[in-house]
Amino acid sequence: MNIIDAHLHFFPESLKFDQSAKQAGDQATIESLTAAMEKNKIVLGIGMGTTPTAGILQNPLILPFVKESWPSFFAQCLGVNADTITNINKRDVLSAFENKIKEPTTVGIKIYAGYQHFYVSDPVYHPFYELAEHYDVPVVIHTGDTANSQGLLKYSHPLTIDEVAVNFPRTTFVMAHYGNPWIVDATEVIKKNPNVYADLSGLAEGNFSVGWFFKNYHAYADMLVGWLTYLSRYDKLMYGSDWPLVNMGTYIELIKRIIPQEHHEAVFFKNAKRIFKKINVLPILNK
Repeated sequence: MNIIDAHLHFFPESLKFDQSAKQAGDQATIESLTAAMEKNKIVLGIGMGTTPTAGILQNPLILPFVKESWPSFFAQCLGVNADTITNINKRDVLSAFENKIKEPTTVGIKIYAGYQHFYVSDPVYHPFYELAEHYDVPVVIHTGDTANSQGLLKYSHPLTIDEVAVNFPRTTFVMAHYGNPWIVDATEVIKKNPNVYADLSGLAEGNFSVGWFFKNYHAYADMLVGWLTYLSRYDKLMYGSDWPLVNMGTYIELIKRIIPQEHHEAVFFKNAKRIFKKINVLPILNK
């Protein structure tokens, strides 16, 4: 079965990502990523535009590849660096996003709720939701726990997405990480709003055996299975790994245990093609 990884990261100059990769039994290099994707039949990865080097006021946040050397197995979501947006530069920022979003490899927009201290309903984000609607690309929003203690969880709670889903009904929103650990709240937001979907990235970290995980975290695993069963909308879920925070092969096996087998093809492949519509024109998916 071919797989689309709807949520991963690549920023080789980041010490944090390099350490995370080592903890997952991997390396944060393009060679290691390529090998892991080939081994696990991942035909496409959707990378999140990542925070740039400290001191660089970059907007949009993008993957560290130039057009001429762009890997054929990568697409990207443009990260919004809301901390740098002002009344003076906001038109230029939006114009930069629009120019970039026209590129075939740009397939969505990413909001770093929690890491950046704005509610997703803040007016600073409204033009990006409208831009996403116009170009028919989804807005991926970080939800749940943050990877550092400087994040503020009140901004990344999944319930915050309900308001923008209602106010921007023609924009598609993807709840990254299924709101973990607020699985119950995330389930209700997805169930209630027809324009809200979720990726299943970031539900575990590191490298482990799946049997060990279910034995030692059985209450957590049972909760995931239980609320996904309650939702029963496997058409609204996508596989994502959050690599390099987790070993790819291990995480695929984990999600396969959580998702009923009859829904594997949808969750691991077909749903991403429907939600991230632009990926369907990429050569890698048309071989």
